[in-house]
Amino acid sequence: MSSAQANVDSGLRRSAAGVFGALIADTFQEARARWLFWGLFGLSTLLILIFLFVLKIDLVAGAISIMGIEGTTRALDVRAFVLRSYSFIAIFLYIWGTLLAIFASSGLIPSVLEPGRIALLLSKPLNRPVLILGRYLGNVLIVALNHLYLVGAIWIIIGLKTHMWEPRFLLAIPACLFMFGVLLCVVTFIGVVSESAALSVMITAALMVISAILAQRKLMMRALSSEWTRDLWQALYWIFPKFYDLATVMMQTVLFNRDLDWATPLWTSAAFGLVVLSGALYIFSKRDF
Repeated sequence: MSSAQANVDSGLRRSAAGVFGALIADTFQEARARWLFWGLFGLSTLLILIFLFVLKIDLVAGAISIMGIEGTTRALDVRAFVLRSYSFIAIFLYIWGTLLAIFASSGLIPSVLEPGRIALLLSKPLNRPVLILGRYLGNVLIVALNHLYLVGAIWIIIGLKTHMWEPRFLLAIPACLFMFGVLLCVVTFIGVVSESAALSVMITAALMVISAILAQRKLMMRALSSEWTRDLWQALYWIFPKFYDLATVMMQTVLFNRDLDWATPLWTSAAFGLVVLSGALYIFSKRDF
């Protein structure tokens, strides 16, 4: 191989890495231009301000005062109350943060597929999977920044008000981000297939509800009368992402610091996301624009 050809190949490799970085940067730029970035952080700021000015929890001589009204909870019960507050707020942020992120990200995939824009992008020496993956990672990074800001700020507020700093509360950050990453695979798939942001949100929100229903499998195993319906329920439970199960594990960990099964909801949800994202990449690579 000549030195000239080697220089060309090296330039192409650098160019590929540069294109991937440029796609991530473009996602940030578009999120700002469409006010999605500012809307996401603005709503998070609003929630932080609500916690700061409305949620008044103070420790008064070993008791708990809420909204200025002194309670009767004392001594050892104070820590239990604070941990319970941490766990419920973690669940609220898990649901709020995931839904908010899905709404904010739903339009960023279909916007790439607009006729004029996709034709311009594909006219360049750009690998199609890199285009989708760059967009996907850009979405994840935007939401990661928002989750760090939102959960971190509320953790500081609760810590300052109660003087009890519980680091397990910060599990809400990776839990929210992981589940968002899984659900964003669905958003990407629906966006590639239908180019509809509204449909992406509808189906993703439905999956979150379906997850809560399928998680009640112990109850349903007793309620369902036939073997095939029980097998079907079990199969659907293992196929779909474990949004509800991950929330339950996170809440129990924050509240009781128990050694719980994180692996099952994580690996099954990750497998679902990888399959769906792979389907999106395959369909996009075969589409004729």
